[in-house]
Amino acid sequence: MFVYLWEYRVAPEQVERFLAHYGPEGTWVHLFRASAGFHGTELLRDRDDPTRFVTLDRWASRSAHAEFLESHGEAYAALDAECEALTLSELPMGYFESGGGPSPPGTAPRRTS
Repeated sequence: MFVYLWEYRVAPEQVERFLAHYGPEGTWVHLFRASAGFHGTELLRDRDDPTRFVTLDRWASRSAHAEFLESHGEAYAALDAECEALTLSELPMGYFESGGGPSPPGTAPRRTS
């Protein structure tokens, strides 16, 4: 599983419109569903700052995400331009891959120093 994370700072007066575009049934999800490699989006809202959000977009693989961008790049760019006025900032937090499942009960994550 490949996950792409973004952090958004949303203009307070745009929060409802932001939710309509970025929520679990929003316009971004409808666009992403054009790809069989899309596995869902989760929208997280900061408890202490109601204008700060994080999205987690899940894809079958990094190549599935790249194929989507290649085949739907124009629609992606148009929606991105439409949503630009909703946010004060957008920060890509990175690409992540699942680590293969949860740790066995009673074990702590390994740390490197």
